[in-house]
Parts: sequence; C-alpha cells; structure tokens
Amino acid sequence: MTTITPPKKTGFAKSGKNPRPNLAHPGVLLATWFGAGYLPKAPGTWGSLGALPFAWLIAEHGGLWALAIAAVSVFTVGLWASKDFMARTDTHDPGAIVIDEVAGQWIVLLAAPLDPVAYAIGFALFRLFDIFKPWPISWADRSIGGAWGVMVDDVLAGLFGLAALYLIMLYGAPYILGPYVMGTGL
Repeated sequence: MTTITPPKKTGFAKSGKNPRPNLAHPGVLLATWFGAGYLPKAPGTWGSLGALPFAWLIAEHGGLWALAIAAVSVFTVGLWASKDFMARTDTHDPGAIVIDEVAGQWIVLLAAPLDPVAYAIGFALFRLFDIFKPWPISWADRSIGGAWGVMVDDVLAGLFGLAALYLIMLYGAPYILGPYVMGTGL
C-alpha cells in the first residue's frame, strides 16, 4: 500500500510570492504600518488604532497643519509602499496593507481637539465610513485599481469622517466633551 504525503504548506501564493513579506523591507514595514496589518482579525481596525498615537503626537507638537502635512505625506508614501507590497505578494489590495487607513484616519482627526473622546469619535466615524463605504467611496473601491485604488477609498472615507466630526465638534462638543473644550468657556 502506498501512502500519499500532502505537499508542504510554504505560505507562498501560486505565483511563488510570499503573501506575508518580511517587515525588514521599508515598503512592507510602512504598508503594514509597522506590522499592524499582520495582526489577526480586522487589520484595518488595527491600522486605524495604530494611527491614533502618531496623530496625537504630531498634532500636540506641530498642530493641525503638521497633521495635515503628515496625512498628505503618508498618502504619498502609501502609494509607493502599497504598490511595493502588492508586487511582492502578487495580490491586489490585501488586508495587510493598512497605510491607507492611517492616511484616512489622520484626515478625520483634523477636526478633533486633543481629547481622547474626540479621538474615539473620530476613530469610530472613520471605521464606519471605511467599512460601509457609501457612494462615492464604494465606487472608488470598485473602480480604481493599483496603489491609487488602495489609497483613494480610504481618503474619501476620511473626508466623510472629517465632515461628520467637524459637525459634531461644532454643534455637540460642549455636550460631549464638556463646557471648556475648544475654548467655549460656557
């Protein structure tokens, strides 16, 4: 009787490319936001959470202009990093790429004061728009390919979240965050 041994699982795609490249490469390190994209279950949520402390530090030390410049910078770097990651894995928009969540999350936080509750609301709004993808976010997600397709839908989700958080901060901040937030002094 002959026994058949199943082939060894190598962790490589049919193309022979590794679906989980090493974090030693700068493109992989940035695309996964320092490995957050490799965490189990909901990598986009991990990427968004990983963006929060960086946003706080940037806004605290440089202000909202610095956070805006950082969001544009991470978007630009994200185009390169996501293209590099997809080339290494022979995949399109894999969940491990979360630098797009970082860019989108930072955009939302442009409307947030340095307050943990405001950051939590901004986080929830971004995840809401990123997961449910109302139009035109859903259109961008389906229609734009390559690295631009990875990044643009999250930027749009960030802009939707920015608008929603701005309105919440404008009309609800004293009720949500307390009377002395944002200089209201009421």
